[in-house]
Amino acid sequence: MSEFLLQIRYFDWRSALDIAVVAIVFYQLLMLIKGTRAVQLLKGLFVLLVASYFSRYLQLNTISWLLEQVWKMLFVAIPVIFQPELRRALEQLGRGRFFKIHPLTMGSEAFLLLIEELVRCTQVLSKNRIGALIVLERETGIQDYIETGIKIDGVVSSEFLVNIFIPNTPLHDGAVILRGDRVAAAGCFLPLSESMNIETELGTRHRAAIGLSEVSDAVVIVVSEETGAISVAINGKLARFLDDKMLRELLMSELQGNSSSPITIPFGGGK
Repeated sequence: MSEFLLQIRYFDWRSALDIAVVAIVFYQLLMLIKGTRAVQLLKGLFVLLVASYFSRYLQLNTISWLLEQVWKMLFVAIPVIFQPELRRALEQLGRGRFFKIHPLTMGSEAFLLLIEELVRCTQVLSKNRIGALIVLERETGIQDYIETGIKIDGVVSSEFLVNIFIPNTPLHDGAVILRGDRVAAAGCFLPLSESMNIETELGTRHRAAIGLSEVSDAVVIVVSEETGAISVAINGKLARFLDDKMLRELLMSELQGNSSSPITIPFGGGK
């Protein structure tokens, strides 16, 4: 107690400034990895840390030894695993954008408006048989794929999205990635699924949608250029031939976790 009082006695403006700078740096680092898969990697490291603590506390010698070997391996692997995030941090620091203000999360009203704009957009695209690929980011960040396209940072609207996918325009071939209620980027490249269960009639857009949903928890909307059919890829599975009501219910259920009205949309492994 006396040591604590002694530390308080010597607490001055320099100490407050020191704590404030450290807090800001940690906050910016957290915001930096918020849009990437590094969040899940950090959760995994935290689980290993907790497991190491309890294995030592309970004197589980074999598990403790195994975890020690894992930590030795991770000591070398972590710089490689977090290489994209480290590079991005240094780039933003060099551009003076590291200490930027981050926007707040989307409210319920904006969320409902987003769903309606997406439904209206897909109906227009489907009616005119305009191919489209729209990605809705969730917890797993997909910043790496955002950086493959053209950054936009525009408010989502049906008219805006339709114009992006008009044929023979610079961005119509790639995917549009939405982060919250804003268009993060367009013309993005997505990983193609290598699953053998995908029907041969499905083209590159559907394979890209399934591929991204296999490596992230993103919701990917696909509009077929040949048939105008609307599909949604989630967790490596594809729901096809959705009408406006089915699409709305599916998006509400997946993005908001609304379980009050269960849906019966069949998902298949790319079928």
